[in-house]
Amino acid sequence: MTQKYMPIDINATGRDAVTTAFANQVAYCQNSGAPVTARICAALGACIAGDMPSRFLQAMRDWAGAPLADALPLRAAGGLHALHLAGAEARLAPIYADAPGVADAAIVAAVIADHDDILMPWLDGPPQTNEAGRSANFIAAMLWLADQGLPPLFSCLEIGSSAGINLMLARYHYNLGGVQVGPEPGAIAFAPEWQGPPPPDHAIRIIDTIGCDVAPVDLTDPAQAMRLKAYVWPEHKVRFARIDAAIAAATQQPPQIVEMAAADFVEQQLAKPQAAGVSRILLHSIVWQYVGAAEQARITAAMEAAGAAASADRPLAWVAVEANRDTHVHELVVRHWPNAAGDAAGAPATLATAHPHGAVVSWLG
Repeated sequence: MTQKYMPIDINATGRDAVTTAFANQVAYCQNSGAPVTARICAALGACIAGDMPSRFLQAMRDWAGAPLADALPLRAAGGLHALHLAGAEARLAPIYADAPGVADAAIVAAVIADHDDILMPWLDGPPQTNEAGRSANFIAAMLWLADQGLPPLFSCLEIGSSAGINLMLARYHYNLGGVQVGPEPGAIAFAPEWQGPPPPDHAIRIIDTIGCDVAPVDLTDPAQAMRLKAYVWPEHKVRFARIDAAIAAATQQPPQIVEMAAADFVEQQLAKPQAAGVSRILLHSIVWQYVGAAEQARITAAMEAAGAAASADRPLAWVAVEANRDTHVHELVVRHWPNAAGDAAGAPATLATAHPHGAVVSWLG
């Protein structure tokens, strides 16, 4: 049964916004096949609503930013999941086993009481939600762009790269509605449930990738890799296997990531010369909500200025997999310059709706 979302402005602040953010996260998890994460978020919401003394809980009650945009529920859930993965808190085991008849809120309250100081740092930054499955959307977009006449050689820039798992997308194999792309068997193989017609079938090649993150994760560091795993919803077992495969790939050849704010990175990269016959493409997935309005405006201005100067042999594209906050659906949206319509603004085209972890792609393009 689909759970309903409570209306909320993504930039809303205050105690009511915190309550709504947790309620919406519960609904989102339930609608996304993540009942355990829904239970954890519901228990956290109940604890916040109570009067239990706790630095961790009080920090969320008094959250100064926008809790939905800041993904506050997932920050807190990541801390509890880390305790469970480390074997540091046996009381959480029944919840993570999705056992019935468990007093979730009471268990979570007791765990918080004993691990208040350990949990506090998990509120310091947004969750690192690196998910290799989203790269299938990027590849589908590149196939579509090649079909629009862009050179099928792609130079990729990514913001919010986290551990750089999607920067290694050229090493993976994809079965996209029967269209095969990439080396076989590939470091990771993806065959999302494909709904609708297949994407265009073109021979594409990714010639280089570089990404940025304000706090890059080193996949080869076990502690950092464990932190990344803590943000993976426990219901999604295949995602843990993908992280292990990505760790192996990164150990062989690390992805290229720089520690930099997104707008600075985009401006820097767009200022570099672009080879003729190569399509330059900006990528991001489940990142835009963490980029402040001023930085979003800078990125948009930089892309549109570069787009205005783009040419048929040096085109520019912008591919995003982000949540539509009105419909609560993730969409694959593409802009490119120049385009067949001669639209200098690079009007966005919605190519697909997509599961946030790449499990399903409903192709519209």
